Amino acid sequence: MTSTEKAVEARRYVVHGRVQGVGFRWFVEREAHILGIAGWVRNNADGSVEVHAQGTRDQLSGLRTRLREGPRAARVDNVEESEARASSGMNSFRIEGAW
Repeated sequence: MTSTEKAVEARRYVVHGRVQGVGFRWFVEREAHILGIAGWVRNNADGSVEVHAQGTRDQLSGLRTRLREGPRAARVDNVEESEARASSGMNSFRIEGAW
């Protein structure tokens, strides 16, 4: 691996708190685009928001920081993080179940 190549990692985040009905998925989509991260975000039935993200360690660290802050109307109580399997065909970020 050269210095310009960075290993792509994947993480799963589950965000708990007041994170539905406050624009959280659109916030995550915007931040992921800014950071250059691929993946998806969706609401879960239990009121949490789930994020699958792929990027470099630095990109994922930046996303984790932003997830803990959330948009202005949100209240983030906890962010669970776990390893996920990277998908080679994933090259953009999308909101799942938004329509």
